[in-house]
Amino acid sequence: MRLIDLSVLVATGMPVYPGDPRVAIAPALSAAADGVNVLHLDMGSQSGTHVDAPFHIDDALPTLDQLPLERFWGRAVVVDARGAAPRTPLGPSLFEESSSEGSLSEGSLSEGRPRAGGIVLVATGWSRHWGHDDYLAHPYLTPEAAELLVKAGIRTVGIDALSVDATPADAFPAHRILCGAHAVIAENLTNLAPLLDAQTAGEPIEVSLLPLRLPAADGAPVRAVARVG
Repeated sequence: MRLIDLSVLVATGMPVYPGDPRVAIAPALSAAADGVNVLHLDMGSQSGTHVDAPFHIDDALPTLDQLPLERFWGRAVVVDARGAAPRTPLGPSLFEESSSEGSLSEGSLSEGRPRAGGIVLVATGWSRHWGHDDYLAHPYLTPEAAELLVKAGIRTVGIDALSVDATPADAFPAHRILCGAHAVIAENLTNLAPLLDAQTAGEPIEVSLLPLRLPAADGAPVRAVARVG
């Protein structure tokens, strides 16, 4: 068994979604002057590797603390979208063809396939552009792909990009479909390639996306970690 970190480093000036609060980290207390070292953190709830609660896009939907912990921890399947070009819409065929065992649809979920209640991670490889302008030109899910995942009973979807929707986005269609089904969305993941290798080798993958316990929140940063083997 081995642990794989799927989180970006939280640092001053790190990339954020356009219009979100900037991240700033500075010493608040020092061991030399105050007897202890303490940092002051200034950041938004959607900073870095984070999860979205359904409340993120609609006041009537569940907040982060209203969701079961099972949404943030479980067996995961990784879908390989690393060949996608900039701003490519990722449609249902990506998920239907992700295994030779059949399509991702109701009643056709089997071992090694996304299962109802499980976690689906979309590996675009876009985390390699973290910190550069190209990071905003990431692939994204189509509404049809989001509908397919929801109909299959998937309630946790992650991606190694800035958003499951295009950036910038007006209507956030993939967010609205997933969040409307009370699903959790994890964004700004990184280091998914080792998970694809493990999956090809037949190793089981379990992922933790446990967020900070914030009341009535739209989302929160996470230390995303995978356990392989």
